[in-house]
Amino acid sequence: MTYSILIADDSAALRRAMRTWLEQNRDWKVCGEAVNGKEAIEKAKLLRPDLIILDLSMPVMNGFDAARELKRIVPAIPLLMFTNYETPRLEKDATAVGCAALVSKSEPRFLLESVLRLLPARG
Repeated sequence: MTYSILIADDSAALRRAMRTWLEQNRDWKVCGEAVNGKEAIEKAKLLRPDLIILDLSMPVMNGFDAARELKRIVPAIPLLMFTNYETPRLEKDATAVGCAALVSKSEPRFLLESVLRLLPARG
């Protein structure tokens, strides 16, 4: 089974890098990209991915606000917050808005581990 992943991050370079990392796993396909939280919500409605990766700090709508709305409209889709900022407080806040995990951008291997942990649960 191939799992579809939506990436929301305002950095085009980071979105490209994430796509490369993720698609090394033949069972994962990036189905779409968004540059902010508002666009992530629109694409999630349209694409219905198996997982959504959200940056915290984005223009128009940040990752927390997007996560709240995504949990309301597509509650079954797991959310993963991928951010430059990782503190116990942010992890607690991310969980409170519906994210299954918060991963630091300084540790991309943890991104892959988290995706691996989240997707099989939906299979």
